Amino acid sequence: MGLAKRIGKSEWLRGALCWLGSLYIRLVHLTGRWSVVNGGHAQALWDQGKPFILAFWHGRILMMPKSWRQSVPIHMLISQHRDGQLIARTVSHFGIETVQGSTTRGGSAALRAMLKFLKSGECVGITPDGPKGPRMRASDGIVAVARLAGVPILPATFATSRRTLLGSWDRFAVAQPFSRGVFVWGDPILVAKDADEAAMEAARRAVEDSLNAITRDADARVGQTSPEPAAAEGAP
Repeated sequence: MGLAKRIGKSEWLRGALCWLGSLYIRLVHLTGRWSVVNGGHAQALWDQGKPFILAFWHGRILMMPKSWRQSVPIHMLISQHRDGQLIARTVSHFGIETVQGSTTRGGSAALRAMLKFLKSGECVGITPDGPKGPRMRASDGIVAVARLAGVPILPATFATSRRTLLGSWDRFAVAQPFSRGVFVWGDPILVAKDADEAAMEAARRAVEDSLNAITRDADARVGQTSPEPAAAEGAP
């Protein structure tokens, strides 16, 4: 039996792998020299107890638990796929709760759960290119949630000077210990309650453009280059 299948069938192996993953994240953060760019918007919303949607690309999940103020509750939208469940168990070691589902596939229950959390004053986290891509292209689900909940979207990302980019669809960035690291935040993106189709598309594009811009900025600050977004749907 292959390793992936053994992990999938063994509750103990899955738990151990996720625990080791959380230790690795702590190691990378502890041994790195980290800075934060444009974090004032998040700080202000945290201080005021106001909810928002944290947006980040799927390929930059690894260190995002360390971008968050630990005392502030957040619920991350995680897919029901095997890799999503591994991510959910890993981030649970940082006190992060998860919502199973997708903003595009079978996501009605997840949508209701996220709206409930946001309207009760808690934050949610969404990877708008997850769970399966296309890479670094935002789906419209995140702006639909923001419109219905009446909360801003805050894009965020990280980069490190030492890393491995996997050959996965999302070009997953594995940060390495003893790196220079940076968390870069984008400006808030607001979606009007009465936004029409054109306004929703403009907001979706704003999320996508902001995330790609701050990813390029973060990588440049630590001497790295950014992977290219996947071809847009419908592109020749």
